[in-house]
Amino acid sequence: MTDPDGQIARVTVPALDGILGKRLTVLDDGFVRVVDYMGGDESIVQAARVSYGQGTKKVHEDQGLIRYLLRHRHTTPLEMCEIKLHVRVPMDCWRQWIRHRTANVNEYSTRYSIAIDAAQRTAPDAWRRQSAQNRQGSGEYLDAATGAALSAEEDELQQRARRAYEERLDLGVAREQARKDLPLSTYTEAYWKVDLHNLLHFLALRMDPHAQAEIRAYAEVIGEQIVQQWCPMAWEAFVDYRLSALSLTRSEIAIIRALTDSPGQVREIAIAEGVLPAGSSGTQRGRELDEFEEKLDLLGLRVTWTRIMGD
Repeated sequence: MTDPDGQIARVTVPALDGILGKRLTVLDDGFVRVVDYMGGDESIVQAARVSYGQGTKKVHEDQGLIRYLLRHRHTTPLEMCEIKLHVRVPMDCWRQWIRHRTANVNEYSTRYSIAIDAAQRTAPDAWRRQSAQNRQGSGEYLDAATGAALSAEEDELQQRARRAYEERLDLGVAREQARKDLPLSTYTEAYWKVDLHNLLHFLALRMDPHAQAEIRAYAEVIGEQIVQQWCPMAWEAFVDYRLSALSLTRSEIAIIRALTDSPGQVREIAIAEGVLPAGSSGTQRGRELDEFEEKLDLLGLRVTWTRIMGD
């Protein structure tokens, strides 16, 4: 953006400035706060127009351009926006977070500093069973009595681990060694700087209903309370075209088409496409089949693999 004197003016976003530096609470003792940012929706449009020429200039046309970019996955202009976050997050959650290698990171070091005296605790009604379908996911919640017993045990373990850590420090044990038995529930802090393109990819994965609940809580705060304020046009397009969208494979399209054109052949087509095992009526299930049926539910299409529901 250029001001009347021909000088380059920094793009500012008043809505994001309003929460700059404020801690947005996540979980019991975690937080996310915006430290700094560069650019906004205007920067995305500006970068795109370097490629497309002068183009459009009206607000509704800016929105249309951003929606076009997201719709067709032209991601380079999104990289012109960057944001720096300060996060406090449990170490087990941070392990998942740091797998996103497309950011600049500086984490609190327990080699130099005493570990943060806080650990994420699980409420009695928040203990989840292992999913029967997904080896890395959660299922339904445990009963209240079992949850209360688990929470009490968790509290005892965390306190004992902290006492052991502090006793080692008092005895002169090196911080880098004294920390080794701290639980993964211990909070850590980090500065995390990322461009908008890679941030949206992070959010698409971590806001997904299948993501672990704890990291999903962070992603929802970042998306709904930060990105939505920072780049509202890009956020709206992201929600429409990725977060709330469906991706269909060639085989899934063929089956959905058969639901309308030849419903009596759906099972045969599903077998031919490899979605349904030969000789199965849907009882031998795989994750791909489960995910496809979730898509069918979202589309309001109900099917069994012997006949269409309601036939």
